Amino acid sequence: MINTVPPAAIFIIGALLIPLLRGRLKSIYLLLLPIVGFINLINIPEGTHWVIKFLDYDLVFGKVDRLSLLFGYIYHLISFIAILYALHVKDDIQHVAGFVYAGSSLGVVFAGDLFSLYLFWEIMTFSAVVLVWSNRTKASLAAGFRYLLVHVAGGLCLLAGIVLYVINTGSIEFGYIGLKDLATYLIFIGFGVNCAWPCLHPWLPDAYPESTITGAVFMWTFTTKTAVYVLARSFPGTEALIWIGAIMTAFPIFYAVIENNLRRVLSYSLINQVGFMVCGIGIGTALSINGTLSHVFCHILYKGLLVMSMGAVMYRTGKINCTDLGGLYKSMPLTCIFCIVGAASISGFPLFSGFISKSMVMEATALGGMNIIWFLLLFASAGVFHHAGIKIPYFAFFSHDSGIRTKEAPLNMLLAMGIAAFLCVFIGVFPGPLYSLLPYPVDFEPYTPFHVVGMSQLLFFSALAFTLLILSGIYPAEMRAINLDADWFYRKAGVAFYRFCNVPLNSFRLGAQNFLTRVVDSTAKLSGGVYDPVIHRRPMGLGIFLSLSLIFLFALIYMISIYGRF
Repeated sequence: MINTVPPAAIFIIGALLIPLLRGRLKSIYLLLLPIVGFINLINIPEGTHWVIKFLDYDLVFGKVDRLSLLFGYIYHLISFIAILYALHVKDDIQHVAGFVYAGSSLGVVFAGDLFSLYLFWEIMTFSAVVLVWSNRTKASLAAGFRYLLVHVAGGLCLLAGIVLYVINTGSIEFGYIGLKDLATYLIFIGFGVNCAWPCLHPWLPDAYPESTITGAVFMWTFTTKTAVYVLARSFPGTEALIWIGAIMTAFPIFYAVIENNLRRVLSYSLINQVGFMVCGIGIGTALSINGTLSHVFCHILYKGLLVMSMGAVMYRTGKINCTDLGGLYKSMPLTCIFCIVGAASISGFPLFSGFISKSMVMEATALGGMNIIWFLLLFASAGVFHHAGIKIPYFAFFSHDSGIRTKEAPLNMLLAMGIAAFLCVFIGVFPGPLYSLLPYPVDFEPYTPFHVVGMSQLLFFSALAFTLLILSGIYPAEMRAINLDADWFYRKAGVAFYRFCNVPLNSFRLGAQNFLTRVVDSTAKLSGGVYDPVIHRRPMGLGIFLSLSLIFLFALIYMISIYGRF
């Protein structure tokens, strides 16, 4: 047994030392941080740890149970993979922001009270923005500001909910909350912003594709999964989440199909996959919660793998649009293979990780008699195979030959992708170790003839439909265009509000100012002179002297009254 510390502390404090190191020592240090953090984590017993008194409340920095531990394990694992992938980057800002982002996410996961949760929640936002701005382009700067505005608004909503909740209940403990009153609805919406619920989602496909190539692995992991964690902790069994999740699985498919930028395709695909998790939380049964958590674990790995493979393509070619890529399997065969593994996993092919996790949520909907929800999830499964399973590897590595001839990805990138790909296959073949980490006993067998045949048929006919659409020329052509999303409405509303503030309100202010000036001038003329703000200004010393004199006078009277009693 070793002395343990809060998991967040190792990442956040450790990040501050990164700029002090140089050369190979820095690379070793970067790789050791998540390893040391993981050793620390596995030595923390379940229970409540690191309780600090603050005013009349207890701040808990270590609420450790099977739910938080599962997120802790995968966060450490993906942090190691992400930093290995980014090892060639010589930008300290990115490394520091990445570890602070991961550390603050761990802080949220292990928070046992609402105050410390909110603190880490906001650190998460600001560190993520730094990863977007680190790309140092005009587009990333603008996207970072939009990201910041949306998440600050969501954070304020969450803060208002927390304050009202504490006033109503007298407790700051973070546990089951449920939808009951205004406070709980505000907390619910605050979590929903980070979860990219429908209509609150445009920040995700707007900001994530603008992040740095290596920072993207952090971005695609932490914000949405941490939101899934807090929903699983505080709102399991909330019926509204079933429909929110089902809609999340379906609507991004249409955007992903017409999108030309492959990183934006992955962004819509992320919303689609988080929808399965949200739906599982809403159902709230042991099977659905297990399905949600196992899907979180698998998704972080295979989505990270897809993001890394597209990052490697972007790193070598400087391009990410379907219209600019194609034929790269000749130049980047290993990256192509890793991308296909990620695509097979997210599609749910048998023997890949997505097959053993996603189906648990679908099974839970079937057992609950939710036929419409089950159909939506089935449609979404076919859709994700189309846009993430086929479209991404097809247009990046096959399709038409773009004529680009480049080198394979750097060794550290290949190693990171190789580890993620190995885990995607290992979990798909041997799901037992993952199932043993879940909070409830697992009574689910993924490899039944019905499940294998049914999923294979779905994938086969989806692939057939894609092939026929491509051959017939009906498939929407990839083209350089800006696709409108829900943010169009509040961008337009924001501009209209600004104009309203700028034109009528400014006119009113100027009118009032002119009116008051004329009143002062008229009053001065009536008193025999013209008011001049410079000439008639009294020295500041006079006011201060009078104020101090009055304070002294009051103090003198008070002292006389006190001594007069004795």
